[in-house]
Amino acid sequence: MDYPRHLGGAAIGARLRRLSERIDGDVARIYAEAGLEFEQRWFGVLNQLALNGPATVGELAATLGITHASISQTRSSLEKVGLVQSQTDPDDARRRRLQLTRKGRQLIERLTPLWQILDHAAAQIVAEVDGLIESLDRLDDALSRQSLFERIVESAPELAAHGLKPGRKIRRSS
Repeated sequence: MDYPRHLGGAAIGARLRRLSERIDGDVARIYAEAGLEFEQRWFGVLNQLALNGPATVGELAATLGITHASISQTRSSLEKVGLVQSQTDPDDARRRRLQLTRKGRQLIERLTPLWQILDHAAAQIVAEVDGLIESLDRLDDALSRQSLFERIVESAPELAAHGLKPGRKIRRSS
């Protein structure tokens, strides 16, 4: 029995993690077969830098819709392998702007045709799974309107026995 599938909505996080792992694993195999040392988690940052030029960690986090901490970790690993470098932002000395290095630009040139093939394969999956993107958009929107945490607290007063206080103002995460 497929336990997460059997649980339905109660296991949505597990299902999404499983699907993400399967997709990322297959993409990692493609990179390895092509002889490329590339981590899938780098894609968003490198793609944004290739498309839009230098950007701060905060700008990348906002554009990609992920946490500042996640972008900072990705930045560190990209700097370590020499694909990006950071410089003081001329507009604000407290911030650092990331930019592709020569090695990073060369890698992007090698990756671009592969990314086009991956885009085509993804389009095939989207076509096969009717309404996939729209469903993901609706899920994203629903969680933006009200987080799972907020929904649980509002609908389960018995959680007060476990330290949660339903009805109090909940600080929304960003």
